[in-house]
Amino acid sequence: MSENNRVAKLAQRPVGAVKRDDFLIEDEPIQDPGPGEFRVKLAYISLDPAMRGWMSDGRSYVPPVELGAVMRAIAVGHVEQSNHPGFAVGDAVTGLFGVQQYAISDGAGVAKVNPEQAPLERWVGGLGMPGTTAYFGLLDVGQPKAGETVLVSAASGAVGSIVGQIAKIKGCRAVGIAGGAEKCRYIVDELGFDAAVDYKAGNLSADLKSACPDGVDIYFENVGGEITDAVLAQMNPFGRIPVCGLISIYNATELPPGPKNLRSILVNRLRMQGFIVFDFIKRYGEAVDALGTWHGEGKLKMREDVREGGVDAYPDVLNDLYTGRNFGKLVLKV
Repeated sequence: MSENNRVAKLAQRPVGAVKRDDFLIEDEPIQDPGPGEFRVKLAYISLDPAMRGWMSDGRSYVPPVELGAVMRAIAVGHVEQSNHPGFAVGDAVTGLFGVQQYAISDGAGVAKVNPEQAPLERWVGGLGMPGTTAYFGLLDVGQPKAGETVLVSAASGAVGSIVGQIAKIKGCRAVGIAGGAEKCRYIVDELGFDAAVDYKAGNLSADLKSACPDGVDIYFENVGGEITDAVLAQMNPFGRIPVCGLISIYNATELPPGPKNLRSILVNRLRMQGFIVFDFIKRYGEAVDALGTWHGEGKLKMREDVREGGVDAYPDVLNDLYTGRNFGKLVLKV
């Protein structure tokens, strides 16, 4: 084939915010699939906070992306050539395909999706890894009970927005922390949260107390930093804190001060547990079935922030994740 494959490779380990020079963006010949393989033409690439950690060489839950390798990313697209009996030309599929236009796969970790059930980009958003992260993090780690107050940070984001809606489905009171009046209005008026707290308004502790008059039973942690300290002061005895992410410190060049309010964990007998969605990989089908059912019933609304520019735009668009310039699940159109 004369057409090339545009790819983004990790050229160096970023220091602080991701820079364009951290990547080598170039054209390569399109590869043909070998025996038992198929080629996918990607349509949308998921941009996730975890990507910053994948670029670093520190100890983590997965090995770092090697220098010179295609940047790791979940993506969705269509099979356009296949030598695999389980995947036919035209199938819509999602998997860990990387930041590129075309990917070769042997089918490991790849799932078929239904574009008639939801737009293709939604399968790397609310019906993809962010949705399953919200599902298992809240239900398995948080263990909500009807009538409890569930507070979630980054509430207008890909994971947080789903957490609050599942909390409502399970009979809880949902409160979200978001940045700016528009995002706060969105989670209340569009997603059905009971209350919203604007962390940019300058009255975080007082606003949290007002929004959660009966305290907080579950805090779904996506941010870290000063927000965590403020929330710890509002936690109820035997509260649970699923730790999904700490986006406020991902670009830090040195470790920030730790939480000042650890006493709350002791006196309130809190359970604070980190989790990774890959811990639940054998149960993904359960989550996708539930999310798809709720979505089809209109109980679960989702929003994607789709950006243009293809592979070349990847470094600049990725940085929007860490500055809050996205509104909804950030997706790059290939």
